[in-house]
Amino acid sequence: MSKPKPLPERILELRAEIDSFIDARVAEIKKTCPGVPEGAIRNTIVRSGCQCSAYLELAERDEAQKGAA
Repeated sequence: MSKPKPLPERILELRAEIDSFIDARVAEIKKTCPGVPEGAIRNTIVRSGCQCSAYLELAERDEAQKGAA
């Protein structure tokens, strides 16, 4: 059995995955908001400064929209 990765390494990997998710959402929103800088869109999404909280909020909204459809 392999030894689990150290916590700091796992956190960095997870954060990179979350950042990729947020970047994809920014690109999606950017299509409907020409002229708005990507940084401004990202700041709106990650208003608390915490990518994890932003991801959880977006995922919750996505699930609610799927349920309503």
